[in-house]
Amino acid sequence: MLSPVFCFLTTVPLCLHHGIFINAIELDISQPDSIKAAASITAYGMMKYYQGNLTGQIPGLLPGPYYWWEAGAMFGQMVDYWYYTQDDTYNNVVCDALLFQVGPDRDYMPPNQTKDEGNDDQVFWAFAALSAAENNFPNPLPPQPQWLALAQAVFNRQVSRWDKDFCGGGLRWQIYSFNNGYDYKNSISNGGFFLLAARLARYTGNQTYADWAEKMYDWCAQSPLLSADYHVYDGSSVSNNCSDADHHIWSYNYGVFIAGAAYMYNYTNGSTIWHDRVLGFTKTALANFFPISLGGGNIMIEIGCEVEGTCNVDQPSFKAYLARWFAITTQLAPFTYSLIMPKLRASAQGAAKQCSGGTDGVTCGRHWYQDTWDGTYGVGEQMSAMSVISAMMLDVAPPPLSIATGGSSKGDPNAGTGSAKTLSPDGRPITATDKIGAGVMTVALLLFMIGGAWLILD
Repeated sequence: MLSPVFCFLTTVPLCLHHGIFINAIELDISQPDSIKAAASITAYGMMKYYQGNLTGQIPGLLPGPYYWWEAGAMFGQMVDYWYYTQDDTYNNVVCDALLFQVGPDRDYMPPNQTKDEGNDDQVFWAFAALSAAENNFPNPLPPQPQWLALAQAVFNRQVSRWDKDFCGGGLRWQIYSFNNGYDYKNSISNGGFFLLAARLARYTGNQTYADWAEKMYDWCAQSPLLSADYHVYDGSSVSNNCSDADHHIWSYNYGVFIAGAAYMYNYTNGSTIWHDRVLGFTKTALANFFPISLGGGNIMIEIGCEVEGTCNVDQPSFKAYLARWFAITTQLAPFTYSLIMPKLRASAQGAAKQCSGGTDGVTCGRHWYQDTWDGTYGVGEQMSAMSVISAMMLDVAPPPLSIATGGSSKGDPNAGTGSAKTLSPDGRPITATDKIGAGVMTVALLLFMIGGAWLILD
């Protein structure tokens, strides 16, 4: 049974901006108040889909047809929404959801999801918890698990699944052999672990996380998942020892590698290797997902399904993650700002125009290169629009925090391992002599911290 959570539960208001009807979203990307207002409208539209805060419902779950992972991604986006806008309307709802789904072992493997859960599903909830740590989202009241410890628990659980017996390493898509996709090693699971490790390295300053990020990146680079010219392919099968790849491309696959490389660039104080990787993935993603034929090369498009109208329930949300991680990349690797920000600005303006549908006049669609609503709607559409619009606050918002720069979340380097110890990539238990890297840390913090797609669903 899941333990009770300690958050003050609130309900999402049923009126839109105090009952005022709005027809289409107006956005002036040069005015923070305009950006916040537009983001607020999209956030409200997204949270209308959420019923988990109502009596008799399960906190943290979206109604069908949405899967568990997308709820975790949505709450991560709501953490970012608060960070960019300082609107705390939804904070208690978000806190309640993120804590209710942790499971009895506090590792985002709740009993209601475990039998169907993949590595990529789990890591998106870890991303949400780690965003809460990086943004100084209000910390849970004891004895509830803390944001950093939750992300560390997922990391440790996934380290234990490193599969060296097939394809020389990496993670399988699915956790359990009875699920379809267990024989598939995909980019979102492995790239997700890479990003999680890189973020933990930067937040804690602990070199062990950086070592695992390096190990995962190196495995992906020698596999068919990544090409030498920075293309990211969907996945590869263990049935042929990962000798070839499914060459479908998805924006969120690029996003995890772009952001992971940016975190490593920042952590290593500007490593040339990571500089080149950030730049390589960024240029390839811009070429793939901002086609000149639609939107003049300035508007983000989920090229694998959006134009043909074949997107499934998951894929409309993918642009949200690329927009989110592009935005963070400009902060951690500022040399990308001039490449990325013009594209995000044009995409935000296009998304605002597309948020002109539905009975409320502000429902968001997918085709940001069209000036009028395309008739599509859903959690993914709302989340993607909110993500790219919120990113317009980048010029006034500080970059993600670390322990060295004021992050206050408490960690547990051995969370999720039971009595076992966290292992370094060479199989050693982490000890007090393991190297602490990059961030400048005080002796007290050092002593405290040391030790330590999915979703192309059937």
